Amino acid sequence: MSVPAVDTAVRPRARATEREHRISGQPGFVLHSYPYKETSLIVDVFTRDHGRVPLVAKGAKRPHSTLRGVLQTFQPLQLAWSGKSEVRTLVSAEWVGGLRPLERSALLCGFYLNELLVKLLARDDPHPALFDHYVSALNQLAHEEPAAIVLRKFELALLKETGVAGSLVASAQSGEDVAPNRYYVFDPDRGPREAMASDTSPAVLGKTLIDMEAGDYADPATQQQSKFLMRHLLAHHLGGMALNTRQILIDLLQL
Repeated sequence: MSVPAVDTAVRPRARATEREHRISGQPGFVLHSYPYKETSLIVDVFTRDHGRVPLVAKGAKRPHSTLRGVLQTFQPLQLAWSGKSEVRTLVSAEWVGGLRPLERSALLCGFYLNELLVKLLARDDPHPALFDHYVSALNQLAHEEPAAIVLRKFELALLKETGVAGSLVASAQSGEDVAPNRYYVFDPDRGPREAMASDTSPAVLGKTLIDMEAGDYADPATQQQSKFLMRHLLAHHLGGMALNTRQILIDLLQL
């Protein structure tokens, strides 16, 4: 009995569709994971070319699973997954290495970066430059560079790369650059404008905005003012969502 022609046509197409929705060799990091069913995990990963992606790691909780010891935060991974649904299926995860482990306060700062990405970065929205900022921030924290400066730089990079923050130095009133010796408030939707007595938003010197735009946090005044400015901007874009690790950093480390 001959095989119907429709079968031979469908099978190759099914295999082709599966290949089309398979990603391999993708650099990434685990941001967060939680249990799924009895033996699996849902893993939120941040990847270079696909952004934040949710994956189901089947059997990852089993004692002898090859994934059990690999799916850890702050470890550079090479990831592969398949599927086109909202939650895709993890195919493989391999540890790449190259970063020192985070310890003590640096570890807490790392969890803060992860919480920012989970709450502010849309899924399937690729940001290769932000991925590089993340790797750089983890490396700097691991080498005990000043945490306050590392966090401010990453916070600003996150807002800029996701398109919710423009230039810090172009006045919303005149379009000209801010003056170093004048005070400004930063409208999250429009940019900086000169401060007034009635403002409730934090006022910062134009020099602070200029320094932040240039990535220069050497001035203690810039460090202090940028902390309150970024806290204000993040609160606005989080829309009332709390940052759990931020409060711990404030309480323990004054960051």
